[in-house]
Amino acid sequence: MRIGILGGTFDPIHLGHINPALDVKQQLNLDQVWLMPNHIPPHKNSTMVSSYHRLEMVKLVCQQYPQFELCDIEIDRDTPSYSVTTLTLLTQQYPEHEFFFIMGMDSFIQLPLWHRWQSLFSLCHIALCQRPGWTMDAQSEMAKQLLFRHAQASELTLKNHATHGKIFSVNSQLVNISSTEIRQQLAQNTDTSKVLLPSTRQYIDQHQLYQ
Repeated sequence: MRIGILGGTFDPIHLGHINPALDVKQQLNLDQVWLMPNHIPPHKNSTMVSSYHRLEMVKLVCQQYPQFELCDIEIDRDTPSYSVTTLTLLTQQYPEHEFFFIMGMDSFIQLPLWHRWQSLFSLCHIALCQRPGWTMDAQSEMAKQLLFRHAQASELTLKNHATHGKIFSVNSQLVNISSTEIRQQLAQNTDTSKVLLPSTRQYIDQHQLYQ
């Protein structure tokens, strides 16, 4: 199967995560998208709520969208969630699957700062979602990678297409808001209906998170 992987702290999970994942699934004709909450994100100091609550919120989303599956491979890990470590484990556990690592342009630009980032291309494709306000220096390392590895979705229909190492650009209905801004809205008890699913907001209110 073709599996999209969307990792993140999901603190909380919001439409800025959900909408692009749905677009990637449709445009690249994936079988599923696995939502993968991080336990200890290597690029952030901490999360605002516990791994348990973040996992439960992702479970609620998966219950609403049959396109999504929960992937809990990172949430129980006691070490930082390096993507290359996770993708290595996933390709060993599921050698029959073809993986598409979903990321926004903001993360893609920062990829050279990631642990063993070049190894990702030997493990998966990258599904690149544009994000409002982010542009890339044409002389940067990642601009060169994009030029070298860029592929069209139509290539996936070819019988002998590459099973990793390509970058597919996806046109996505992005929500231009960050989890930080959503947490501020929640702390102020303002309307979040344009950025959170009702079930997510209900869970947050029920457990008095982000107060």
